[in-house]
Amino acid sequence: MRKLILGAAAAAMLAGAPMARAAVHSAPASKEVYWVLSVEVADGKLDDFKALVHKIVATVSKAEPGALEYEWNVGADGKSVQIVERYRNSAAVVTHINNFGKAFAKDFLALVKPTAFVVYGPADEAAKKALAGFNPVYMTTFDGFTR
Repeated sequence: MRKLILGAAAAAMLAGAPMARAAVHSAPASKEVYWVLSVEVADGKLDDFKALVHKIVATVSKAEPGALEYEWNVGADGKSVQIVERYRNSAAVVTHINNFGKAFAKDFLALVKPTAFVVYGPADEAAKKALAGFNPVYMTTFDGFTR
């Protein structure tokens, strides 16, 4: 039986018949908008920054159901920080930026200097307008999948 199966597979390959294989298809277009914001914390201000971040995270987690992911990561140097944020859609981005601007932007920008801001996903014009002050680079997905 094994020889029969191997023989049939070999014959199909030689004849150019397509072999069955797992197909990977792109996921339906997502409305999620996400980004990585890189900042540098001012010298000697990491503890102050962490205290502010704690307040920001607590507020966003309670007040913004459209915020799906909100991670703050610090490098070994204690100065380099990357903030990973993911939102359900552009409306959630606008809500977040408005809330953040009113409650935290002044204190946040007193402690850090933004160094890079890369945005992914289909941000609409309202979201782009809200994010414009951070001079983002927009990336467009051209292939891949989400599980």
